Amino acid sequence: MRWENLRLDQTGLENPPLPIPGAVERTFDTPGFAGITFYEIRAKSIINRVPTASRVPFEWTINPYRGCSHACTYCLAGDTPILTADGSTKPLAELRIGDAIYGTVRQGQHRRLVLTTVQDHWMTVQPAYRVVLASGRRLIASDDHRFLTERGWKHVTGAMTGPHRRPHLTPGLRLVGLGPEHSAPLAPHHLLGVVAVEPLGVDMPLFDITTGTGDFIADGVVSHNCFARNTHTYLDLDAGHDFDSRIVVKVNAPELVRRELAAPRWTGAHIAMGTNVDCYQRAEGRYQLMPGIIGALTDFANPFSILTKGTLITRDLPLLRRAADVTDVGISFSIGFVNEELWRSAEPGTPSPRRRLDAVRQFADAGFRVAVLVAPILPGLTDTDESIDETVAAIASAGAGSVTPIVLHLRPGAREWYQAWLEREHPSLAPRYRELYRRGSYAPGPYQKEVGERVRAAATRHGVGRLAPAEHRRVRPAPEGTSAEPVPTQLTLL
Repeated sequence: MRWENLRLDQTGLENPPLPIPGAVERTFDTPGFAGITFYEIRAKSIINRVPTASRVPFEWTINPYRGCSHACTYCLAGDTPILTADGSTKPLAELRIGDAIYGTVRQGQHRRLVLTTVQDHWMTVQPAYRVVLASGRRLIASDDHRFLTERGWKHVTGAMTGPHRRPHLTPGLRLVGLGPEHSAPLAPHHLLGVVAVEPLGVDMPLFDITTGTGDFIADGVVSHNCFARNTHTYLDLDAGHDFDSRIVVKVNAPELVRRELAAPRWTGAHIAMGTNVDCYQRAEGRYQLMPGIIGALTDFANPFSILTKGTLITRDLPLLRRAADVTDVGISFSIGFVNEELWRSAEPGTPSPRRRLDAVRQFADAGFRVAVLVAPILPGLTDTDESIDETVAAIASAGAGSVTPIVLHLRPGAREWYQAWLEREHPSLAPRYRELYRRGSYAPGPYQKEVGERVRAAATRHGVGRLAPAEHRRVRPAPEGTSAEPVPTQLTLL
């Protein structure tokens, strides 16, 4: 995608910000969207043809969003000590959602410490930089991370001019933080001089959190919530930080869908949604584009399907039931495993498996034949007979109409992140992964086939699809497939 098919109705606007040509830039003062910028555009088209080279089993798709506000992002080294509510510190990598920690609030010209909670927690692999302080402390962070200085928030790196111009750390600046006694809940009052900012020349696993105050205390320094990862280059944007924190919203998507469905050239082909970027990401809760899109598809009785990892889709269940009365509607969820401890470690940015199973149950009770993609299956972790049986049993109990097993595949970028996580959390499995993925992104075909057969055997054993729907509806049969087939982008790890 490039920008020539986008435009902005600039009526009444003066000097709109233009990081993305033709976009209205918005931020929202809510913790769930801390650090995220939305670029509202009016697209010229919305129903897009899938490239012929793609092996996915559909031809047309709708993506009301580009980028994803619930994707995973990261900023500081995992061993960075974070000031917690009891006055002790805890490594950033070990924090969990709900943990009580300290943040800050403004009080006149100063800041004071207040208790806050961890609302989200993420990780990725990024080029790492060392911030050296006069006190001897060394902070490892990504270039996009921000620290509070005597002159306001500053990024770790930047430039004075040109496209990379932004406020950034330089030798002599002083960071706002706590003194050596930083375990005590005292108002930040120390100024810590910056000696140097040095590139380490390596990519490292880096972490970030979202808190209720928008900041936290990292090794005694006031640290901003940050969203930083690699790229969505198809938008001419940076792939990690931008993918997670610069979300393009096609605000006219519902009216465009209606217009394009009415065009004489449109033949009524099946349309797949959620196959590139999840259309039920957090941003949908604010922009609410999907009800209008579903309404248009219903009015034209156009068949469609939705694939999601989220649970916001349950909001639109009444609309989807009405659509299913007049056309074929396919509903699919991704649930790779149900082990809660592993979910918190491997997929901390997604709704819990139990919440996704509850959503499956709601749709099954409403009469939909829900497809569940058992994805990703993690070699050595969730490919055991016990894990497969537990997962498929839960899916069957939720009333799913089918299961499709999909073994983890590791694209460049995801491979490095996952390997770093594996080395830290399950080092004994690292040699096996190097062997399995030595030839590329996919595990060997025989392994995929064997895992797929065990998942299908479990599905037969637990009676997946035998539960009768609450009432007859015209729903599209769940897709058949094997783990040897590639899957939509959002189902791959990162």
